[in-house]
Amino acid sequence: MEQWRYIVTEAMSPAMNMAVDEAILQLHSEGKVPPTVRFYTWDPATLSIGYFQKAIKEINLEEVKRRGLGFVRRATGGRAVLHDQELTYSVIVSEEHPRMPSGVTEAYKIISLGLLHGFQNLGLAAEMVSLASEEEKEKYSSPGSSACFDSPSWYELVVEGKKVAGSAQTRQKGVILQHGSILLDMDVELLFSLLHFPSDRVKQRMMESFRQKAVTINEVSPRPVSLQEAIEAFSKGFATGLEVELVPSVLTDEERALAEELAKTRYATDEWNLRR
Repeated sequence: MEQWRYIVTEAMSPAMNMAVDEAILQLHSEGKVPPTVRFYTWDPATLSIGYFQKAIKEINLEEVKRRGLGFVRRATGGRAVLHDQELTYSVIVSEEHPRMPSGVTEAYKIISLGLLHGFQNLGLAAEMVSLASEEEKEKYSSPGSSACFDSPSWYELVVEGKKVAGSAQTRQKGVILQHGSILLDMDVELLFSLLHFPSDRVKQRMMESFRQKAVTINEVSPRPVSLQEAIEAFSKGFATGLEVELVPSVLTDEERALAEELAKTRYATDEWNLRR
Protein backbone atom coordinates (compact mmCIF):
# COMPACT_ATOMS: atom_id res chain seq x y z
CA MET A 1 0.00 0.00 0.00
CA GLU A 2 1.24 3.48 -0.85
CA GLN A 3 2.59 5.51 2.07
CA TRP A 4 1.72 9.17 2.66
CA ARG A 5 3.11 11.42 5.34
CA TYR A 6 0.91 12.22 8.32
CA ILE A 7 1.65 15.26 10.51
CA VAL A 8 -0.04 16.72 13.57
CA THR A 9 1.47 20.17 14.18
CA GLU A 10 1.34 22.12 17.43
CA ALA A 11 -1.14 25.00 17.72
CA MET A 12 0.23 27.81 15.54
CA SER A 13 -0.49 31.43 14.71
CA PRO A 14 -2.89 32.09 11.81
CA ALA A 15 -0.04 33.25 9.58
CA MET A 16 2.06 30.15 10.32
CA ASN A 17 -0.82 27.74 9.80
CA MET A 18 -1.47 29.08 6.31
CA ALA A 19 2.25 29.36 5.58
CA VAL A 20 2.91 25.73 6.56
CA ASP A 21 0.21 24.51 4.16
CA GLU A 22 1.78 26.56 1.36
CA ALA A 23 5.32 25.45 2.26
CA ILE A 24 4.29 21.78 2.07
CA LEU A 25 2.61 22.47 -1.29
CA GLN A 26 5.71 24.18 -2.68
CA LEU A 27 8.16 21.52 -1.52
CA HIS A 28 5.86 18.72 -2.68
CA SER A 29 5.80 20.36 -6.13
CA GLU A 30 9.62 20.20 -6.09
CA GLY A 31 9.54 16.50 -5.18
CA LYS A 32 11.16 17.12 -1.77
CA VAL A 33 8.32 15.83 0.42
CA PRO A 34 5.65 13.15 -0.14
CA PRO A 35 1.86 13.63 -0.31
CA THR A 36 0.82 14.85 3.14
CA VAL A 37 -2.19 14.80 5.43
CA ARG A 38 -1.88 17.37 8.23
CA PHE A 39 -4.03 18.16 11.26
CA TYR A 40 -3.70 21.43 13.15
CA THR A 41 -5.19 23.89 15.62
CA TRP A 42 -4.91 27.65 16.07
CA ASP A 43 -3.43 29.96 18.70
CA PRO A 44 -5.17 32.30 19.16
CA ALA A 45 -8.61 31.24 17.91
CA THR A 46 -8.83 32.76 14.44
CA LEU A 47 -11.24 34.01 11.81
CA SER A 48 -9.99 33.00 8.37
CA ILE A 49 -11.51 34.37 5.17
CA GLY A 50 -11.53 33.06 1.62
CA TYR A 51 -9.09 34.36 -0.98
CA PHE A 52 -11.77 36.33 -2.83
CA GLN A 53 -13.57 37.87 0.15
CA LYS A 54 -13.56 41.62 0.74
CA ALA A 55 -12.12 41.89 4.24
CA ILE A 56 -13.11 45.42 5.20
CA LYS A 57 -16.56 45.19 3.63
CA GLU A 58 -17.52 41.76 5.01
CA ILE A 59 -15.64 41.47 8.31
CA ASN A 60 -15.93 43.50 11.53
CA LEU A 61 -12.17 43.76 12.02
CA GLU A 62 -12.50 45.90 15.16
CA GLU A 63 -14.56 43.19 16.82
CA VAL A 64 -12.04 40.53 15.77
CA LYS A 65 -9.33 42.58 17.47
CA ARG A 66 -11.43 43.40 20.54
CA ARG A 67 -12.08 39.71 21.13
CA GLY A 68 -8.37 38.87 20.89
CA LEU A 69 -8.86 36.67 17.84
CA GLY A 70 -6.43 36.09 15.00
CA PHE A 71 -7.27 37.00 11.41
CA VAL A 72 -5.90 35.66 8.14
CA ARG A 73 -6.79 35.35 4.45
CA ARG A 74 -6.52 31.84 3.07
CA ALA A 75 -5.05 30.98 -0.33
CA THR A 76 -8.22 28.95 -0.96
CA GLY A 77 -11.70 30.20 -1.77
CA GLY A 78 -14.82 29.91 0.32
CA ARG A 79 -16.10 32.15 3.09
CA ALA A 80 -15.28 33.05 6.69
CA VAL A 81 -14.50 30.26 9.17
CA LEU A 82 -14.04 30.61 12.94
CA HIS A 83 -11.21 28.26 13.94
CA ASP A 84 -11.92 27.80 17.60
CA GLN A 85 -13.44 24.58 18.95
CA GLU A 86 -12.48 22.58 15.89
CA LEU A 87 -9.85 20.54 14.11
CA THR A 88 -8.41 21.78 10.81
CA TYR A 89 -7.08 19.32 8.23
CA SER A 90 -5.10 19.77 5.04
CA VAL A 91 -4.35 17.33 2.24
CA ILE A 92 -1.52 18.15 -0.17
CA VAL A 93 -1.00 15.91 -3.22
CA SER A 94 0.11 16.24 -6.83
CA GLU A 95 -2.58 16.76 -9.48
CA GLU A 96 -0.83 13.93 -11.38
CA HIS A 97 -1.32 11.41 -8.56
CA PRO A 98 -3.10 8.30 -9.92
CA ARG A 99 -5.77 8.55 -7.19
CA MET A 100 -6.62 12.13 -8.11
CA PRO A 101 -9.18 12.73 -10.87
CA SER A 102 -8.32 15.66 -13.15
CA GLY A 103 -11.62 17.45 -12.44
CA VAL A 104 -11.68 19.73 -9.40
CA THR A 105 -15.09 18.47 -8.28
CA GLU A 106 -14.19 14.79 -8.47
CA ALA A 107 -10.83 15.31 -6.71
CA TYR A 108 -12.72 17.17 -3.98
CA LYS A 109 -15.01 14.17 -3.63
CA ILE A 110 -12.13 11.67 -3.33
CA ILE A 111 -10.35 13.73 -0.64
CA SER A 112 -13.62 14.32 1.20
CA LEU A 113 -14.14 10.55 1.47
CA GLY A 114 -11.51 10.77 4.24
CA LEU A 115 -13.82 13.11 6.13
CA LEU A 116 -16.80 10.85 5.55
CA HIS A 117 -14.97 7.85 7.04
CA GLY A 118 -13.74 10.03 9.92
CA PHE A 119 -17.27 11.01 10.92
CA GLN A 120 -18.38 7.39 10.60
CA ASN A 121 -15.46 6.32 12.83
CA LEU A 122 -16.96 8.57 15.52
CA GLY A 123 -20.23 6.66 15.19
CA LEU A 124 -22.03 9.43 13.31
CA ALA A 125 -24.40 8.65 10.43
CA ALA A 126 -22.61 10.93 7.99
CA GLU A 127 -23.31 10.95 4.27
CA MET A 128 -21.98 12.76 1.26
CA VAL A 129 -24.58 14.71 -0.69
CA SER A 130 -23.92 15.74 -4.27
CA LEU A 131 -24.95 19.33 -4.92
CA ALA A 132 -25.38 18.84 -8.63
CA SER A 133 -28.91 20.24 -8.67
CA GLU A 134 -30.03 23.76 -7.83
CA GLU A 135 -32.52 22.21 -5.41
CA GLU A 136 -29.77 20.53 -3.39
CA LYS A 137 -27.64 23.71 -3.45
CA GLU A 138 -30.55 25.71 -2.10
CA LYS A 139 -31.15 23.21 0.69
CA TYR A 140 -27.66 23.70 2.13
CA SER A 141 -27.02 27.35 1.36
CA SER A 142 -28.01 30.71 2.76
CA PRO A 143 -27.46 33.44 0.16
CA GLY A 144 -25.81 36.58 1.43
CA SER A 145 -24.02 35.32 4.51
CA SER A 146 -20.23 35.58 4.73
CA ALA A 147 -20.01 32.48 6.94
CA CYS A 148 -18.44 29.42 5.37
CA PHE A 149 -20.87 26.86 6.67
CA ASP A 150 -23.62 28.74 4.83
CA SER A 151 -21.83 28.14 1.56
CA PRO A 152 -22.33 24.78 -0.14
CA SER A 153 -19.40 22.97 -1.75
CA TRP A 154 -19.76 20.49 -4.62
CA TYR A 155 -20.14 17.56 -2.27
CA GLU A 156 -21.50 18.32 1.17
CA LEU A 157 -20.87 16.16 4.23
CA VAL A 158 -24.00 16.05 6.29
CA VAL A 159 -25.20 14.44 9.51
CA GLU A 160 -28.93 14.43 10.20
CA GLY A 161 -29.37 16.66 7.16
CA LYS A 162 -26.99 19.36 8.41
CA LYS A 163 -23.53 20.36 7.18
CA VAL A 164 -20.68 19.15 9.44
CA ALA A 165 -17.48 20.17 7.61
CA GLY A 166 -16.41 23.10 5.47
CA SER A 167 -13.61 22.62 2.94
CA ALA A 168 -11.90 24.61 0.20
CA GLN A 169 -9.37 23.77 -2.48
CA THR A 170 -6.67 25.49 -4.52
CA ARG A 171 -4.30 24.22 -7.18
CA GLN A 172 -0.85 25.72 -7.60
CA LYS A 173 2.38 24.46 -9.18
CA GLY A 174 0.68 21.22 -10.21
CA VAL A 175 -0.34 20.45 -6.62
CA ILE A 176 -3.78 20.19 -4.97
CA LEU A 177 -4.20 21.76 -1.52
CA GLN A 178 -7.51 21.02 0.16
CA HIS A 179 -8.05 22.13 3.72
CA GLY A 180 -11.06 22.50 5.92
CA SER A 181 -12.64 22.81 9.31
CA ILE A 182 -14.12 19.93 11.31
CA LEU A 183 -16.35 21.45 13.99
CA LEU A 184 -16.35 19.91 17.45
CA ASP A 185 -18.31 22.77 19.01
CA MET A 186 -19.14 26.27 17.85
CA ASP A 187 -20.09 29.66 19.23
CA VAL A 188 -22.48 30.82 16.51
CA GLU A 189 -23.11 34.17 18.25
CA LEU A 190 -19.38 34.86 18.29
CA LEU A 191 -18.96 34.01 14.60
CA PHE A 192 -21.84 36.26 13.57
CA SER A 193 -20.56 39.11 15.76
CA LEU A 194 -17.46 39.17 13.51
CA LEU A 195 -19.36 39.64 10.25
CA HIS A 196 -20.98 42.75 8.80
CA PHE A 197 -24.73 42.73 8.11
CA PRO A 198 -27.00 45.46 6.72
CA SER A 199 -29.10 45.35 9.91
CA ASP A 200 -29.65 43.40 13.14
CA ARG A 201 -32.77 41.87 11.67
CA VAL A 202 -30.82 40.46 8.71
CA LYS A 203 -28.13 39.21 11.09
CA GLN A 204 -30.69 37.36 13.25
CA ARG A 205 -32.33 35.84 10.20
CA MET A 206 -28.97 34.64 8.83
CA MET A 207 -27.98 33.24 12.21
CA GLU A 208 -31.23 31.29 12.44
CA SER A 209 -30.76 29.94 8.93
CA PHE A 210 -27.17 28.99 9.76
CA ARG A 211 -28.25 27.03 12.83
CA GLN A 212 -30.75 25.11 10.74
CA LYS A 213 -28.17 24.13 8.14
CA ALA A 214 -24.93 23.54 10.08
CA VAL A 215 -24.18 21.34 13.05
CA THR A 216 -21.16 20.38 15.18
CA ILE A 217 -19.91 16.92 16.10
CA ASN A 218 -20.79 17.37 19.77
CA GLU A 219 -24.32 18.44 18.91
CA VAL A 220 -25.01 15.15 17.14
CA SER A 221 -22.69 12.78 19.02
CA PRO A 222 -24.28 10.77 21.83
CA ARG A 223 -21.15 11.46 23.92
CA PRO A 224 -18.54 14.25 24.00
CA VAL A 225 -15.74 13.88 21.44
CA SER A 226 -12.31 15.23 22.39
CA LEU A 227 -9.80 16.81 20.01
CA GLN A 228 -7.48 13.81 20.36
CA GLU A 229 -10.29 11.38 19.60
CA ALA A 230 -11.20 13.41 16.52
CA ILE A 231 -7.58 13.36 15.30
CA GLU A 232 -7.46 9.56 15.63
CA ALA A 233 -10.84 9.06 13.93
CA PHE A 234 -10.02 11.33 10.98
CA SER A 235 -6.46 10.05 10.48
CA LYS A 236 -7.93 6.55 10.12
CA GLY A 237 -10.67 8.04 7.93
CA PHE A 238 -8.21 9.60 5.48
CA ALA A 239 -6.15 6.40 5.32
CA THR A 240 -9.31 4.47 4.40
CA GLY A 241 -10.73 7.11 2.05
CA LEU A 242 -7.48 7.69 0.16
CA GLU A 243 -6.53 3.98 0.32
CA VAL A 244 -3.06 4.77 1.67
CA GLU A 245 -1.00 4.08 4.77
CA LEU A 246 -0.43 7.26 6.79
CA VAL A 247 3.05 7.32 8.31
CA PRO A 248 3.46 9.68 11.30
CA SER A 249 6.12 12.30 10.62
CA VAL A 250 7.13 15.91 11.27
CA LEU A 251 7.80 18.99 9.15
CA THR A 252 11.27 19.14 7.63
CA ASP A 253 13.67 21.96 8.56
CA GLU A 254 13.24 23.32 5.03
CA GLU A 255 9.44 23.36 5.37
CA ARG A 256 9.64 25.21 8.69
CA ALA A 257 12.11 27.75 7.34
CA LEU A 258 10.02 28.37 4.21
CA ALA A 259 6.84 28.62 6.31
CA GLU A 260 8.43 31.20 8.61
CA GLU A 261 9.45 33.23 5.58
CA LEU A 262 5.96 32.99 4.00
CA ALA A 263 4.29 33.88 7.29
CA LYS A 264 6.42 36.99 7.65
CA THR A 265 6.26 38.19 4.07
CA ARG A 266 2.67 37.21 3.19
CA TYR A 267 0.23 35.81 5.72
CA ALA A 268 1.06 38.19 8.57
CA THR A 269 0.86 41.30 6.37
CA ASP A 270 -2.04 43.72 5.89
CA GLU A 271 -1.08 43.79 2.22
CA TRP A 272 -2.21 40.16 1.93
CA ASN A 273 -4.98 40.02 4.53
CA LEU A 274 -6.69 43.28 3.57
CA ARG A 275 -5.88 43.19 -0.12
CA ARG A 276 -9.54 43.22 -1.21
